[in-house]
Amino acid sequence: MNNCNKMMAIIVDSKKRLQWSRVPIPPCADHEVLVEVHSTAVNRADLLQREGKYPPPPGASPILGLEMAGIIYYVGKHVKNWRAGDRVLSLLSGGGYAEVVAIPASHLISMPVAWDYNYAAAIPEVFLTAYVNLFREANLQRCETVIIHGGASGVGTAAIQLAVHTECRVIATAGSEKKISFCKNLGAEHSINYNRSDFAQVVTKQFGGADVVLDISGADYLESNIDILKSKGRLIFIAILSGNRAEIDIGKVLSKRLRLIGSTLRSRSEEEKTSIINSFKEKFWPELLGKKIKPIIDTIYPIQNIDEAHERLRQNSTIGKIVIAIRK
Repeated sequence: MNNCNKMMAIIVDSKKRLQWSRVPIPPCADHEVLVEVHSTAVNRADLLQREGKYPPPPGASPILGLEMAGIIYYVGKHVKNWRAGDRVLSLLSGGGYAEVVAIPASHLISMPVAWDYNYAAAIPEVFLTAYVNLFREANLQRCETVIIHGGASGVGTAAIQLAVHTECRVIATAGSEKKISFCKNLGAEHSINYNRSDFAQVVTKQFGGADVVLDISGADYLESNIDILKSKGRLIFIAILSGNRAEIDIGKVLSKRLRLIGSTLRSRSEEEKTSIINSFKEKFWPELLGKKIKPIIDTIYPIQNIDEAHERLRQNSTIGKIVIAIRK
């Protein structure tokens, strides 16, 4: 950092360009800590916010970046159990593309000594998103069948692992044979290339339908998703990559007693995020510590190459997460 009041951060200018610029260090509330960010990661929400299509929630940092790993260097006066020098990772509402970020202490997760910052930064957003949607929103149960669209994405790779670990039947979709193979290696019982096969026909014919669908597509998949759901099935929308408007057959929803659930993580309250983090840690943190489940990292870029990192994600060629190193 350049002085005690300034830091470097990525700023989106009026032409939607990303600039590594000097900005004020964020204030630290009494229940927060300031963390020196070592690594962050790229999410599609960052690309949308850059384009002006996904503004941060009220009170959140306008700086891009929804997760990080780093070292605490200042502790608010009401914070207990954390101290300067602690290595942590955390979900963020914004602010990850910066040298320093303010974080509610209740959102921090202690970072194991054996992990490096790039590895740790690839965990919070995708694993917490997969967890809250599969297990809290959809109430996925052991032995149920779940369809995970975009299985090779960051959230997809996390969701496959969590569902497999819970002894669910996992069917993933992806757009290339390389991605299909990767999903199978993660434990998906079946993986479907949506560019070559109609996933709804395959799922219906070979598996008799699904109990839960985790969807990132939106409009284009709505009819097929409803068709493949079994009685009391749950469809969770976490993105709308193919659009946000489509016709729906309400009769099918009624007759099969389906639940259609829209879900975002970023806009939830601090208290709800704390609850999600704590329940995730109770259920799955030991598996992460034992590397029975793990983050999948596609590439690591220095912050100076953030444009290249955004373009790689935009091209949809990734398997897992793109990580950004803020500090060497």
